[in-house]
Amino acid sequence: MTKPMKRVTGFALFLTITILLGWRPIVATLGLAIQDDQFTYILLILPVSIALIFLEWRSLQTMLDRGTLAGIVLLSLAALTACTTFVWSSSLTSDVRLSVNMLALVLSWIGAFVLYFGFRASRSVSFPLLFLFGLVPLPAFVLNSIVAFLQQASAGMAHIFFSAFGVPVVQDGVILTIPKLTLQVAEECSSIRSSSMLLVTTMVLAQLLLRSPWRKALLICLAVPLSVAKNGLRIFTIAMLGTRVDPRFLTGKLHRDGGIVFFAIALLATFALLWILRKGEAAFPPLKEKGD
Repeated sequence: MTKPMKRVTGFALFLTITILLGWRPIVATLGLAIQDDQFTYILLILPVSIALIFLEWRSLQTMLDRGTLAGIVLLSLAALTACTTFVWSSSLTSDVRLSVNMLALVLSWIGAFVLYFGFRASRSVSFPLLFLFGLVPLPAFVLNSIVAFLQQASAGMAHIFFSAFGVPVVQDGVILTIPKLTLQVAEECSSIRSSSMLLVTTMVLAQLLLRSPWRKALLICLAVPLSVAKNGLRIFTIAMLGTRVDPRFLTGKLHRDGGIVFFAIALLATFALLWILRKGEAAFPPLKEKGD
């Protein structure tokens, strides 16, 4: 057996052991992703990470070494993280325990990768490794804060759309009043599912199609205002159709299932930004180092 295969075998054995030991939080996380729209994005994380590592595997084989120290540090950190759920189990809510347990598992997988394949190889696939942290479900208090932010920001963006089109509007928190209609931007209108999917998609596109770190960071950061703009546009569109065309739009299919339409609009805007950033990279290629 070749050295790379020995390392792959050892890493696979480690993964098998941790999956057997941590099957409860893994099953709970998968159940959450399937049953709760707020966590649907989790289903994308592992397949995308594996695919990105697989795409780099041929080049990784020339970088393999031992990352003993860094790997042991990460594995120790994973063990300490797991221990917190035993030490403070009575004071932790079930959602926090699940987050901590999944965080410990992800840290152990990354630590084992570094240990078996080395620091150089791990650095070259740092994005898919760090992307694995998306498997950690956000606890309720964090998720509620994000939803509240999206509600407020979406209401503010809808206010901007109404004002831009000359529609009289009054905003009181998440409540908007226009002629013939008062609407409240509820938690369901925050579009947390499509916003998280847009963020994950943007991260992957930036990693695959951009070279410059600052351009990658810029595109990912723009996913947040794009999500807010998408939500505001959806509120504005449904409200205008409901007051100017047919009141049934306020409770109809576009209101219930129209998220995919506005997600597609935001995705098109993301591709447009990506095209602009790629043009910038083509116009200003990175400088070659001396000796290249």
